[in-house]
Amino acid sequence: MGTTRRNFIKLTGASAACAAAFGLGFDLKPVKSHARTLKIGHAKETTSICCYCAVGCGLIIHAENTGAGKIINIEGDPDHPINEGTLCAKGAALSQLVNNENRITTPLYRKPFSSGWVEVSWEQALLMIAKRIKKSRDDSFQHKNNKGRIVNRTRGIAHVGSAALDNEECWLVQAIMRAMGLTYIEHQARI
Repeated sequence: MGTTRRNFIKLTGASAACAAAFGLGFDLKPVKSHARTLKIGHAKETTSICCYCAVGCGLIIHAENTGAGKIINIEGDPDHPINEGTLCAKGAALSQLVNNENRITTPLYRKPFSSGWVEVSWEQALLMIAKRIKKSRDDSFQHKNNKGRIVNRTRGIAHVGSAALDNEECWLVQAIMRAMGLTYIEHQARI
């Protein structure tokens, strides 16, 4: 089919007229706004902090109002002072971290020299961690240094903080670590 110059001009003029009519004559913002609320209209809204890096971007999480609480949508929080509603590629894909059938949701334990993992309860896992911390602290605790000064420290345990904590939480964790006698304390945001 051959296109003539006349038909091309008619088609271009008709396209421009349609674009002008739809672009200038109708305000589609209410329609877009209504369409957005259809997905999250009855969802429970919660704010949180992104867990990926030390920036601490604010998130708005929409979850189903049912008992399951399945995540429907995660977006940047426009009221958050750090990211002001924007998210990086990892933060924008955060819902894949939660809505993933391969996600491990219970603690796993592998016995020494074993080749397989066994599910344990949260209480059992925390008890095992506490016992190991206590044993390591007791084995490496130093009451006095070589000069005879009281130091009350342990060099057998180190702590690396989390970037997802705010200043107050970091202060609390650091206070607990120092109360246990740790000297090797670092924070992930500095690494």
